[in-house]
Amino acid sequence: MSHYFFYSFIGLLVYMSSLFLVSVITKKNSIADVGYGIGFIVVALISLFQNNALTYQIVMTLLVLQWGLRLALRIGSRNLNKPEDFRYAEYRKKWKFFYLRSYFQIFIFQGIIIYIISLPVILSDVYPKKANLAIFLIGLVLWIVGYIFEALGDYQLDTFLRLKHKPSKYMSKGLWSITRHPNYFGEATMWFGIFIISLSLSQYGIYTIISPILITFLLTKVSGIPMVEKRWKDDPEWKKYAAKTPAFIPRLTKK
Repeated sequence: MSHYFFYSFIGLLVYMSSLFLVSVITKKNSIADVGYGIGFIVVALISLFQNNALTYQIVMTLLVLQWGLRLALRIGSRNLNKPEDFRYAEYRKKWKFFYLRSYFQIFIFQGIIIYIISLPVILSDVYPKKANLAIFLIGLVLWIVGYIFEALGDYQLDTFLRLKHKPSKYMSKGLWSITRHPNYFGEATMWFGIFIISLSLSQYGIYTIISPILITFLLTKVSGIPMVEKRWKDDPEWKKYAAKTPAFIPRLTKK
């Protein structure tokens, strides 16, 4: 069975290396953000096609495909005809051996993260067991809740950003009134759902808890909330909004 893990990893390595080559040609490392969601699809499809495609595993793969494709299309449309993201532009100015560091610190490192987060999908394909329908449905419902938070949160934000005359500097309506980052909360919730689904499908599903824990940690402590909010931390209007709105887990009651 170890070769199944190897093939998925090699496929992802080839994909991330190809993304790096595109970034060199276009001089835009922000292609890594567009390719992030597709990386999960690459792993899921390679893993699925190596094994006997069972109905539940196909459903799980379709969930990953839906999430990854929507994410890639949204980020891609936002980045279209725009300059390189400010984070990567800053790296381009500061890093010595820029291309070498870009390859390993951005693309290969991101590939490793994608692979670890994808473990529930891989193990459900490689080490299947008789599906537990009740647990599967619990995971599916949780995934749907997360997807609604992410997709609806993104839609509300995009609608707000298109307004010519905004009522305030920051989006604070809809889902954004109960959490400052409904899209991040939704993404983490979806992967907790995928983890629960893996409990119903794989004899080793319990070990894949590392997947939702890792993505939640990254979103709340590393590349998600901290990176986004540091730009606004000294803004009085932001401080007012942040004081009454949780950063991650939604507030379901009025404050």
